[in-house]
Amino acid sequence: MTNESFKSGFVSIIGRPNVGKSTFLNRVIGQKIAIMSDKPQTTRNKVQGVLTTGTSQTIFIDTPGIHKPKHKLGDFMMKVAQNTLKEVDLILFMINAEEGYGKGDEFIIEKLQHTSTPVFLIVNKIDQIHPDKLLLLIDEYRVRYPFKEVVPISALEGNNIGTLLTQVEAYLPEGPQFYPSDQVTDHPERFIISELIREKVLHLTREEIPHSIAVSIESIKARENGSVHVAATIVVERDSQKGIVIGKQGSLLKEVGKRARTDIEALLGSRVYLELWVKVQKDWRNKMSQLRDFGFKEDEY
Repeated sequence: MTNESFKSGFVSIIGRPNVGKSTFLNRVIGQKIAIMSDKPQTTRNKVQGVLTTGTSQTIFIDTPGIHKPKHKLGDFMMKVAQNTLKEVDLILFMINAEEGYGKGDEFIIEKLQHTSTPVFLIVNKIDQIHPDKLLLLIDEYRVRYPFKEVVPISALEGNNIGTLLTQVEAYLPEGPQFYPSDQVTDHPERFIISELIREKVLHLTREEIPHSIAVSIESIKARENGSVHVAATIVVERDSQKGIVIGKQGSLLKEVGKRARTDIEALLGSRVYLELWVKVQKDWRNKMSQLRDFGFKEDEY
């Protein structure tokens, strides 16, 4: 970069599960790179989104919602979220305006006491509460931690996102452009495709399924006619879950494929033939070897 005043840095988005972190990241980046679901704890790995302007490059890191782990996968998710705090230039602590202060926030604020990184309080879903309640809510958090900035937003509606991005840039150090201007994520297409498929299963299945599934991409092959063939396996923990994911006469799996294919075609910019299988791997969330197979590498954190 020839512009000496160019700024760049890493910004972590943290918060309790289901406060809207992934919705915010997709809104800022302008396309879908993080999966969205109304079920908590759906983000498992760090998802990095890259926003490049004429004056700065911000690498946003969407972390798993901070919660008390119940299995090895949960332990991994917490290490990801907490270790990210040490690596960044700015932390966005996002809360859900509708839910208010809770024990999960207390836990996060206790973790923040051990960092010298600047922290913004981001109050999401402001379109869901009265302005008077919003001011009281902000006061409740401010007495507990010295936030550098407080920014109310609606990630879904896009309210106040521009203001937040301006304030974020103001806190970034001068630095190089780490990624090409047209790159929006550091994750390979294979990872995003697996996440898009997993998102559709989350949307379409009952409560016992969400955290018991993983998606493994077996192959991605370009065809001579310009289309792309994607083969993927949806992994569950129990035989009963396999039946639920497949659905009556394969109906649910077909719907998963139909919805996922639409998003994958938008991502790849070409026609996609998507082949899906469902496989049982009992108790995979507690087996480190299987977690590694699905990309959860313990030694990276």
